[in-house]
Order: sequence, then structure tokens, then C-alpha cells
Amino acid sequence: MQELFKKYDINLSEKETLKFSEFLKYFTEINSQVNLSAIRDEEGIIEKHFIDSIYLEKFAKISGRVLDMWTWWGFPGIPLKIVNEDVEFVLVDSIWKKVKIVNDFIAKLDLKNIKAIQTRAEELWHDKNYRESFDFVVSRATAYMPVLLEYVIPLLKVGGTLIAYKLDNNVEFEEWKKALELLGAQIEKIEHYEIWDNKRSFVFIKKVKPTAKTYPRDVWVPLKNPLV
Repeated sequence: MQELFKKYDINLSEKETLKFSEFLKYFTEINSQVNLSAIRDEEGIIEKHFIDSIYLEKFAKISGRVLDMWTWWGFPGIPLKIVNEDVEFVLVDSIWKKVKIVNDFIAKLDLKNIKAIQTRAEELWHDKNYRESFDFVVSRATAYMPVLLEYVIPLLKVGGTLIAYKLDNNVEFEEWKKALELLGAQIEKIEHYEIWDNKRSFVFIKKVKPTAKTYPRDVWVPLKNPLV
């Protein structure tokens, strides 16, 4: 495992290496029973899930309160938590089965100040404990960017940042203009990187002013009628 991390010039502490080794063990065990991922070999899991999740550390240092939107099976939230022990994480998914497994991983790894919750993105906005409360939102989801923006920008504090993990060929800036303007955000920067011969990007979106309370719109509306 350490050799793979070193391949990408990532240096882990002994404690972090142990946590990732434990996570690999638990993830592999559950993956053989539940089919969490089509990636079955350990090297693939380490590179495509673990390293891809924490490669962000090369371009930004997250802090404060962080939301992982549509965490799926805990990525990038759990790997980022392992290397950011003092940061608070909330991992969100709408499917109970996924949330339960992610919370099981969290418990087995004995990670503190992190939890996974089951809710829809639209509903999170109505909870005062989450509305405009996050310093960062991260997401590896493949959602159409204007849809992702409408769901997460309202949850950020002014000055907070969305970091979207995207394939390079999914970066369609012209389609984002309307959503960014309406939601009070702007593109801060885009960083390119490569994992396993896949060209990928981190897209940094900064929230620059409060979002109108009309956003996000009701359930399914952002999907059916994106802000483009």
C-alpha cells in the first residue's frame, strides 16, 4: 500500500497507513458480499478510491465543517477524514443501505467527528443545522454540474468552497454560467491530475454571496429543469 501512495508522492503517517489498511480490509470484505464497487483488486481500490479521494490534498487544505454530497460508499469523505483528523465531516446519501454501510465503516475505523446521514439533498436545505453551515462541500458524484451546484451552494457559508471531482471531458463551463449567477457563486480555479491513466479535474467553486431562499427548488425540479 505504501508503495502505491508513494507512486503519487503522497506521504502518510503510520497511523494513517494503518487506517487505510483497515479500511481496505473492511471494504474488500463487504464488497465481496454486497457489490459496492466493480473494482475488486486491492491495487485498484487503493488507487481509484483511496488515492483519488485524498489527491485533493495536493491542491487545497480543507478545514472547518465539510459535507460530502452523495457519498455513495464513503468516498471521498472517509479517506479525507483519515488524513484530516481534526475536521468535522457529514456524509450524505439518500439510500439507507449505503448510509448504514458507511456508518459501519466509520465505527470499525473508530473515526470521530464524522457521520453519514440519509436524506435528500433538497431536504437538507430546510434543516437549520445544515443550511449555510459548511466551509467546504466535496463530491465525486457524476451529477450534471448545474444540478450539483443548485443542491450544494445553498449549504455553503459565504466564502465556502465546493470542490467537485470531475472527468476532464465533463467540464462544460458555458453551461454553468446561469446557475453560478443565480446561486451567488463563481469558479475559483480548476486543477488537473491523472489517476490510473484517467485524466481528471478538481473544480473549485467559491460562494461569494448569500443564495436566494428559493434555491434549491422542490424535489426533482433541479433534475427535470436545470439552471441552464
